[in-house]
Amino acid sequence: MSDRIEGKGSCLCGATSFVAKSMDRSVGACHCTMCRKWGGGPLMAVDCGTEVSFEGDDNVSVFDSSEWAERGFCRKCGTHLFYRLKDARQYIMPAGILDEQDRLVFDHQVFIDEKPSYYCFSNETENMTGAEMFAKYAPPSE
Repeated sequence: MSDRIEGKGSCLCGATSFVAKSMDRSVGACHCTMCRKWGGGPLMAVDCGTEVSFEGDDNVSVFDSSEWAERGFCRKCGTHLFYRLKDARQYIMPAGILDEQDRLVFDHQVFIDEKPSYYCFSNETENMTGAEMFAKYAPPSE
């Protein structure tokens, strides 16, 4: 699915809201260890592109989680707001904080090789290991 739409959402307490000008409709599950530690389970997320604007951005705290990415959350209620690729400034945002979730389709899973055995989704999805995901999406090394 390649059509992109405008998306809006907010944190649990409403102190931070956002508009994503070009959000993908595809929801992916990330099973990597970092995402599962961050949220207690897989991160169900949507690519919201680079054009994301926040209201209440003084309530956003950012954690530098790796060399290539950082994670943002509301400092008032703790809601996870984004996983952002540093170089591309690309926002990957939790599907659950979006206002209109009925327009989304769950169609892929990444880091399937790190998924623990205690859960399994019944949806038919594209499944990629961590290595396959980096090969497909990582920028070429210089």
